[in-house]
Amino acid sequence: MPELSRFYGIIITMYYNDSVQHHKPHVHASYGEYEASIALDGELIAGRMPAKQYRIISGWMAIHEEELYEAWNNAVQNKKFNRIDPL
Repeated sequence: MPELSRFYGIIITMYYNDSVQHHKPHVHASYGEYEASIALDGELIAGRMPAKQYRIISGWMAIHEEELYEAWNNAVQNKKFNRIDPL
């Protein structure tokens, strides 16, 4: 799964062609043993994430909203997307 960004022990990734299961633009986040799918609007779709890390991810997503939607649009079309700067 291609990595979008990495910061504070959090890894943010995005699958190609991943619009079937969740039907919403989203990223996958992992932190230690925690894994979650988080919609680009900040909704926790699946999995678990500690509150502090969830807030960090949400803040990062707000800063990079335009880049995230661009990456999502490329990913669902099976096109390469760029990494996004960490916090």
